[in-house]
Amino acid sequence: MSHGPGSGGAEGYTASWRRGLITLLHPGVGVKRWLLLGAAGVGVGSIGVAFLVTKLLALGFPDFLPSYLEGVLLLAVGTGTALFAIHRLYRSVGPLVLASDPIDRIASTIHTRRSRESGPRIVAIGGGTGLSVLLRGLKGHTDNLTAIITVADDGGSSGRLRTELGVLPPGDFRNCLVAMSESEPLLTELFQYRFDRGNGLKGHSFGNLFIAAMTGVTDSFQQALAESGRVL
Repeated sequence: MSHGPGSGGAEGYTASWRRGLITLLHPGVGVKRWLLLGAAGVGVGSIGVAFLVTKLLALGFPDFLPSYLEGVLLLAVGTGTALFAIHRLYRSVGPLVLASDPIDRIASTIHTRRSRESGPRIVAIGGGTGLSVLLRGLKGHTDNLTAIITVADDGGSSGRLRTELGVLPPGDFRNCLVAMSESEPLLTELFQYRFDRGNGLKGHSFGNLFIAAMTGVTDSFQQALAESGRVL
């Protein structure tokens, strides 16, 4: 059932906006400083426009109010006009914006990413399943992650590609790339997909084949990992 104005849906939208705005105003998000700077710019620009109008057009305010109240009246009129325009703009485009991802979810994503950008710098060294599990946990706290992967696979899909194509075993690299990725779940599932049938394909992981193919395209295993990471 759709919600009309004044219904519980509208109240939910209002609460979502309130939570989102509070989240965006948290320290370290990088929003408040630009809002304040933008407001200062608008103020300075308004003073400049007023100065040009009065000097170039020789316009003056009618003398029916004391001089100290003239500025107050102009400020009230300007503020009221701006608030009315914002209100009408919200009524016009608000439902379209609110029909997409909730503002509180967007704000939470921005806050999380900002916090992780300033997180600790961590270098993890290892291989096998353990390293990817560790990276998957650490990426929730920091974006400054470096993984040094030791590989010695000689079996399964990685071992076959190592023997047949002469590339480094890509399995552990694939697992770590997927663990650190921010891609859609379907894409990460695709990279982890393992063929269960097919002559020559059975047992191979799509991600392993992708990295091996990218190595052939770029002629560099390191570049292949970088491009695979960009996809993810």
